[in-house]
Amino acid sequence: MAEGVNGLEVHGEVVRKRKSEIVTFKADPSLLEALEKIPNRSEFIRAAILASLDSTCPLCQGTGILSPSQKMHWETFAADHTIEECKECNEIHLVCSKRS
Repeated sequence: MAEGVNGLEVHGEVVRKRKSEIVTFKADPSLLEALEKIPNRSEFIRAAILASLDSTCPLCQGTGILSPSQKMHWETFAADHTIEECKECNEIHLVCSKRS
């Protein structure tokens, strides 16, 4: 493995490294104050964003809004499913009415 000008050479082929990009966002004073107390803000923010992306709604993809087509698909799905609270963890989840 050799480091080249355009990337890393692996088994005779150059693999280009993807550069990190800087992303900025506005923060209100209370958020800024809380972030200032975190030792590695960049790592914390990266981890928080990745965790959030991993927990987004698969249907609306985190927007909280369904398009007309998505709403139609949801209504078809919801005809055979209910939204219920889990008796063990008290979280809301989908239950298939055909599996009873």
